[in-house]
Amino acid sequence: MCLPILSCAPSEQARLDAALETITAEDLGRHVEVLASDEFGGRLPATEGEAKTTQYLAAQFEALGLQPANDGSWFQEVPLVSITADPSMALSFRYRGRVRQYAYGEGFMAWTKRVVPAVELEDSEMVFVGYGIVAPEYEWDDYAGLDVAGKTVVILVNDPGYATGDAELFKGNAMTYYGRWTYKYEEAARQGAAAALIVHETGPAGYGWNVVSGSWAGPQFDLVAADDNLSRVKVEGWLQVDAARELFNMGGLDYDQLKAAAAGRDFVPATLPVRASISIRNEIERSSSDNVLALLSGTDRADQYVLYMAHWDHLGRDSGLEGDQIYNGAFDNASGTAALLEIAQAYASLDPAPSRSVVFFATTAEEQGLLGSAHYAENPVFPLPETVAAINMDGINTYGRMTDIVVIGYGNSELDDILAAAAQTQNRTLVPDPEPEKGYFYRSDHFPLSKKGVPALYTDVGTDHIEHGTEWVTARKNDYRDNRYHQPSDEYSAAWDLAGGVDDVRLFFRVGYDLTSAAAVTNEFPNWNEGTEFKAARDRMMADGESIE
Repeated sequence: MCLPILSCAPSEQARLDAALETITAEDLGRHVEVLASDEFGGRLPATEGEAKTTQYLAAQFEALGLQPANDGSWFQEVPLVSITADPSMALSFRYRGRVRQYAYGEGFMAWTKRVVPAVELEDSEMVFVGYGIVAPEYEWDDYAGLDVAGKTVVILVNDPGYATGDAELFKGNAMTYYGRWTYKYEEAARQGAAAALIVHETGPAGYGWNVVSGSWAGPQFDLVAADDNLSRVKVEGWLQVDAARELFNMGGLDYDQLKAAAAGRDFVPATLPVRASISIRNEIERSSSDNVLALLSGTDRADQYVLYMAHWDHLGRDSGLEGDQIYNGAFDNASGTAALLEIAQAYASLDPAPSRSVVFFATTAEEQGLLGSAHYAENPVFPLPETVAAINMDGINTYGRMTDIVVIGYGNSELDDILAAAAQTQNRTLVPDPEPEKGYFYRSDHFPLSKKGVPALYTDVGTDHIEHGTEWVTARKNDYRDNRYHQPSDEYSAAWDLAGGVDDVRLFFRVGYDLTSAAAVTNEFPNWNEGTEFKAARDRMMADGESIE
């Protein structure tokens, strides 16, 4: 059952309004300008930029009178290993005496998650496995009857529903977790493959090749694993679509024909007569990074927690670039981190404190694969059965005021109803993600908690500007995606219109306020809606966890 929005008595309304007024465009911009400054060096984990960032956050939380949340510390250590591949590597394909070689960053990107000095493939057999999916619930198995042990598998990004537009296939145009590159590498490892190369196409991937070449270059972080990740495939990578076409043509095959066939249930994997070779040399550095956690203790239900989260990290610096070398990450995600601080300030202004406790969680290593939140999900500071909900902020509106707000994963949980009621106070509406094929729900820090069962709310900038309309907004979103996403050009600008950001941050505060204040009259927790992949995990969690009474 969905929690109700509390009606506010006059004194309660005045208390709420006063807290909302503490969230301002000036403060949001000030925090973003600091966090995205060159001084912070792109906020790469395990660098001086991290130290400046985490100390800044801890100082801000302390100044607000919040409590260090992790047994007296502001920090939760996240053990990491950094692997930096030598970019002088080359990927070569050989067939009947012909050799085609590709340069790193141009035709391919490759790395290894294995914590070893070097890996090598020499004349590896290759198999095209379509979408590389094993999904019993969709009656789909691209590896059925196939032995890929020790071979290189070539895989399409996204899933068959997107390719066909068939609403009855997987989730139609909306990407499922099976469409994500993370799943595809993991499944290839389960199948015993030696290497896995995903073919990049901008449409189904959701971003251009510049994002691939920028995001997977330089140090690549992972959580420390007991087996040093030796269970992973030797080589993981991306293959540009033009390089994939050349690869298939070398072997007398047609990439586009096989791609079309792969979207059907009768698809038969194709052996490529071409052999692949690559040698990757690594620099390995073990380190640690920090999640930052602050707590506002509740009153009569202090052992129940509403979690606000935003990732503080970005991509650091690339000394190989000409000109600007710093990935400042102003929108992604200095803006979300600034919102976290603003919401913390609003809660700190409340007297008395709300019934339930509120946790402010700034995660590390999101850009490296949601590592900080994944570590927390496995090592929660606050019990997950007592975590009411997570509200994730990854990029805050910089375009101005909107008539709506986009909900990523719209319809997944009862949190939508609470957000909708809050949005009504701003005469705004909720709209579903207009690009569900890009799988944004699986690409931010709430996802590791969602997999455990914690209901999560995740939004994006609205679609309809109150003055300029929808086409204007779409053009600006496309411009950001094409020219600034994961690029050094993602920098703070005093020209940003943060009025819309303030509206959104105030909405997020209201959702949490209703969840924390509702504890005074009800002990119900919001849940996932029927039919979502996370509801069973939440139901098990609540049945098996300690009583929340």
